[in-house]
Amino acid sequence: MSAPVSQAPVDILIRRIDPAVPIPARAHPGDAGVDLVTTAAAELAPGERTVLPTGVSIALPDGYAAFVHPRSGLAARCGVAMVNAPGTIDAGYRGEIKVIVINLDPRETVRFQPFDRIAQLVVQRVETVRFHEVAELPGSARATGGFGSTGGHAGAHNTYAAAVGPGGTADRKGQ
Repeated sequence: MSAPVSQAPVDILIRRIDPAVPIPARAHPGDAGVDLVTTAAAELAPGERTVLPTGVSIALPDGYAAFVHPRSGLAARCGVAMVNAPGTIDAGYRGEIKVIVINLDPRETVRFQPFDRIAQLVVQRVETVRFHEVAELPGSARATGGFGSTGGHAGAHNTYAAAVGPGGTADRKGQ
């Protein structure tokens, strides 16, 4: 097996709005995202949401976007989620990156202190597209199936579960 081909890093300009904020960095080698911290203290009761500042703004090159993702540890331990996950930072945006968080825990208040890690930022190349209007789209195996059309959940409307026999295999006759 050959070693993966590494690409040169993409240079991103960053401005620290708060000079005490650390430059975003990966926690571990190979991580997809870099950690973002908050510069504000906040307290969220169950069901409350707020916008947390990160103290940084960036300039992405054309052809790139940055996506703000939730932190799995905050979700698992505290029930903290992002309302608009992932948040999109377009190449032309130069304002402070802010993160919209919500406390989904039904009982516990969540507290944030300055420099708590609140999200992760993933920078990706994005394609420029042109849309071509047509009267009909070409066919596909999936067609218009969506919103759970492939099954896999034990709910009452799971056609996959109904088709699985006692041996755990689906009856694929006529499929």
